[in-house]
Amino acid sequence: MALGEQTFAYFMPNVNLMGAGCAKSVGEQVKSLGGSHALIVTDVVLNKMGMADTIKGYLEAEGVKVTIFDGAEPNPTDINVHDGVKVLQENGCDIIVSVGGGSPHDCAKGIGIVAGNGGHIRDYEGINKSTKPMVPLIAVNTTAGTASEMTRFCIITNTDTHVKMAIVDWRCTPSVAINDPLLMMAKPAGLTAATGMDALTHAVEAYVSIWATPVTDSAALMAIKLISQNLRTAVANGSNFEARDAMAYAEFLAGMAFNNASLGYVHAMAHQLGGMYNLPHGVCNAILLPHVEKFNLIASPQRFADIAVAMGENIEGLSVRDAADLAIASIEKLSADIGIPAGLTELGVKEEDIKTMAENAMKDACSLTNPRIATLEDVMQIYKNAM
Repeated sequence: MALGEQTFAYFMPNVNLMGAGCAKSVGEQVKSLGGSHALIVTDVVLNKMGMADTIKGYLEAEGVKVTIFDGAEPNPTDINVHDGVKVLQENGCDIIVSVGGGSPHDCAKGIGIVAGNGGHIRDYEGINKSTKPMVPLIAVNTTAGTASEMTRFCIITNTDTHVKMAIVDWRCTPSVAINDPLLMMAKPAGLTAATGMDALTHAVEAYVSIWATPVTDSAALMAIKLISQNLRTAVANGSNFEARDAMAYAEFLAGMAFNNASLGYVHAMAHQLGGMYNLPHGVCNAILLPHVEKFNLIASPQRFADIAVAMGENIEGLSVRDAADLAIASIEKLSADIGIPAGLTELGVKEEDIKTMAENAMKDACSLTNPRIATLEDVMQIYKNAM
């Protein structure tokens, strides 16, 4: 390949359903894929809330048999995955329906990969390690954040090393993604804030990624705009349908962007916090985002100036560099407004773990597309700045 030549791929689910009430068609979608016995993968909380039963009802109305597995933990582990594989195989399930946010979706992807390919989920860490199709997956989303319902990313914690494995594989992209804002209504303010900032992180990291293209840029900038306009309202009033609907589109657009442009050091570093301390992914991203982007700013100041505009800031009369700084300030202002903790110390992170986390972050697949090359000392300093 000659210098300057590079090709790009674009990954998406085959079918993407959006809008109020679209979840009711999940049974039709299962039948269209030839499924007759669905394994619903969810978590204990959503199961107790009746969310899994709601989806079960839609499936059974179409004559689909259902088994529920609610063993997806908030940061799903390799144990969760293999427990789910056992349930799937023992019950003869031929299709998977994940219900929830990123954790059930990622757990479901892991189950589907192992059931379709064999071996251990750890065998698939890295990029495109599977060789056979996974069990068909329909992802019914209930939060506006991770976009796991439509991406090829699957994050699973290795319970031996306490490191989050990044599995990036086009074969683990769900066949159908369902984003029904009615399923996202009245979620707690803290969850709304964390997942919303996760979506913002996806959009920002995708926009400044070295793999960004005009196609991913358009999705990333619109996601940033929608989040800036609607996240505060969604946090303040979880029953505001307009804000929830806008955030559903925003998180999906952010997913479109990072699913193809990938991410950067915010995610690479946040994965280590989740693996080591079992901390909520969105909160870790939110705290790290301004610190990583301050480090990245000199690599592409114009792109950060664009982000400032997308966030609604007035950059008239400012230099590109000053406008870029305004983007970082706007991110910090949004985090503060919606109650994101000020630093990692509040989450119980210890300085003695920073070197180990930094070493692992540099091995994370998400680090490959960060716009500025970082040393181990750089990553360690970013962690310290975020404390």
